[in-house]
Order: sequence, then structure tokens, then C-alpha cells
Amino acid sequence: MTEATSHASPAPRGTGASRAPATAADYGWIRASPSLFAYALEGGYTLTLVRGLAPARVLEVVGAEPADVCEGFDGLVSAHDELLDVYGYSPDSFLAGAFAVPGEGGDWTLVMEFGGDVGTRPRFMEALSAGSRAVSHTSNGGKPMDFFHWYEAGELRLTFESPADRAGSTPDELNGALSELGLNPSGDPDPGVDEKAAVFALAERLPGVRVTEELLRDAVYVTGEVFAESAG
Repeated sequence: MTEATSHASPAPRGTGASRAPATAADYGWIRASPSLFAYALEGGYTLTLVRGLAPARVLEVVGAEPADVCEGFDGLVSAHDELLDVYGYSPDSFLAGAFAVPGEGGDWTLVMEFGGDVGTRPRFMEALSAGSRAVSHTSNGGKPMDFFHWYEAGELRLTFESPADRAGSTPDELNGALSELGLNPSGDPDPGVDEKAAVFALAERLPGVRVTEELLRDAVYVTGEVFAESAG
């Protein structure tokens, strides 16, 4: 596991030194037609990035029961739909799919869920970020509630639904980045900015992992089923 610098400002850059800081425009693909991410936006998703833990270890930490490996995003969607068919649309569990990706400070694991909550459960995020860093963002689909979470060394550093209503131990540390991205930390967001795309960009500035449509589409997902009693 990598060692965190728990109170150092995160580097606002990508994995390459020459890459400019991410902007909402870099994530315009999530709204494109067609876009593979439309499924996630419509039904709800949680995307979590964890530094220094391999995919299988991340799933172990959250108490997931190992499931099949899924080839690509479409494979993960199909496996999720199969789980809904088994449990109905009030499932007792959810499927988490994880794969490794290089980022700031070493290897990261990206965890993708539809209707799951690994990235929002404090005890999960505290454990996953212990001695390291974890970042997540979510939507519940429909008339969405959207959240952002940043944990460092087991501590919640920043969380918000609205950028102007922040909490955590260092709620103002990313205010500069929020302002640059059009997510006004002291008032209404820039009406010309796609807030979801801007949150994707904010998440990139912490781990240095650029999430592209191709990355999600082509990944091989190690999956695990997380049960309600494990997530509670």
C-alpha cells in the first residue's frame, strides 16, 4: 500500500506531467449520444477510485463475495441486470466491478457499481483509504442526488452534494479547483457548465486517473456481490 501525505494539497494534474488539469469539457463524452455511460446516469451509479489496493483486495475489504469476471462495460451491465432478475428491483445485494489503472502516486483500482454504495459507506471508505486515498462520486438516477467524497488516510476530507454546501475535515481545500471547474464553492454553479462532467474532472485532479469511455468499455472487471448486511 502506498503511503499518503494526508494533509498535502492534491496535485491538480493527470498522470503525465504535460497534461493540463482536467476540465468538464474532457468529460463531455458522458452526455454524448450514444454514450455507454447513459445506462449509469439513467439508473444510478457509484464510481470509486482507491490508491494502493489491488481490485481483488478492494472487494475483500468491502466484504464482497467473489463473482465472475466481466469482459467490458457491457459485460458488467449484463451481470448487473442478471442480478436484478434474481432479486427483483429491490435487491438484497449489488454487484461491484473493479479493475486496476495507473494514476497519481502509483496504481489505483476503479470500482464501478450500478445502484451500489461502496463509495458512500463511511466504514468502507475509511478502510479503503487507510494509509492512502479514495475518491468517489455518485448519482441515484432519475431526479438525481449527486455526491462527491474524498477520503485521505481514513479521514473524510471533503464531501458535498452542492459545492456551496461542503463538509469534511478540510472542506475548503479544493475551492480553487471547484472555481476553475465552474462549481462555485460560494454560490450557484456556472449555468453553462455540466456539473456531472465537472465532478468527473474534479475526481481526476485527485487521483490523476482520466476516466474515458474507452477505459470503461474495454476494462476486464473483477466482480463481487456485496450483500446488504455487509454494506450496513
